[in-house]
Amino acid sequence: MKYIKAVKDGFELINRNWQLVLIQAGMFFLSIVLFFIIVGIPLAIAFIIFGIDLTGLTNISDIFSTLRGPSEILSKYIGFLLLILASVILYILVATVFGIYIFGGSIGVIGRSIKEKGLKFSIRIFMDEAKKLFLRLLGFTSVIGLIFIAAAFFLGLLGGGIAAIVSFAQSQDSTLALFFGTFFSLILIILALILIIGILSITVYGFAALFFIGSGSFKSIKEAFRFLMKYPNGFWLYTVLFTGYLLAVFLIGLFSYPFTLIPIIGTILSFPYQMFSYIFQTYLGLVIIAIILSYYYAKELPSEPEGPVIESPIPQPQAEETAPQEKTEPNGAVLNEGDKNERDEEADNNSKNANNLS
Repeated sequence: MKYIKAVKDGFELINRNWQLVLIQAGMFFLSIVLFFIIVGIPLAIAFIIFGIDLTGLTNISDIFSTLRGPSEILSKYIGFLLLILASVILYILVATVFGIYIFGGSIGVIGRSIKEKGLKFSIRIFMDEAKKLFLRLLGFTSVIGLIFIAAAFFLGLLGGGIAAIVSFAQSQDSTLALFFGTFFSLILIILALILIIGILSITVYGFAALFFIGSGSFKSIKEAFRFLMKYPNGFWLYTVLFTGYLLAVFLIGLFSYPFTLIPIIGTILSFPYQMFSYIFQTYLGLVIIAIILSYYYAKELPSEPEGPVIESPIPQPQAEETAPQEKTEPNGAVLNEGDKNERDEEADNNSKNANNLS
């Protein structure tokens, strides 16, 4: 499958299931409402209960001047801090569960649209696919999160080692330290980009394996890695798509900059523009998912037959017994058993008369 066909199929899938974009955008605004309900309201109540007055705090320096040190913060506002921490953790859990559920339904609808060309979007199909993929997708994203944490820890260790080498070289020669600093910094940046894009590509192809094969978390990661080893062009396809997505986000942010220069009207106009930019970014993200799923399905899974397969009937064995052959006259008349006996008796009588005459 060529890149152009995969990109074309991805755009056609999302255009046919445009309701997914609205659902994802609705999830974003729902998360904002949940933040004010779960975090904002308890925060306001906590300010009232603990008697915290922020009217005299105009900047950050005033806050640090009122609180002399960490011990004073913990001793005076320990209950307030625990309440805020519990609210933030609860919000993260609720938003994560809702986000994974909605994302699972989107993957399910896209995958079924690839397998069934004439499938139309419906809320029932979306909910069914979200329920089927929720637990497996939750486990898969958890494993991917741990992999990202491990990668960040590895890059941190590598960066610390590079800093130690540069510091040692700086004590010997400033020119050598400048060379080592530039060289190892470039290596670290390139390695970080390859590692991040590699993990992201395994993630999106793991989504495809999760749906089409129905595998678990670890098996989906293993299947995605095997697919990328078998088809390296899949990695470059995602790299191109990811680069294009970052470029589109950069251009959208660049176009929003002039709104900040207008004092009042710019602030009013920036809100609908930010809504439009988020919907457009959601659309591009779903298109990338659809392209990857289409590419994986075309490369890895065989095409299914369009119609039902009709099996040929089982041949019946021929009868071994055959009917007795009937004797026929020279003119073609058929003789039965009685006529045959009469003709034999008549022939015997004629032969006896001929013997008597002789």
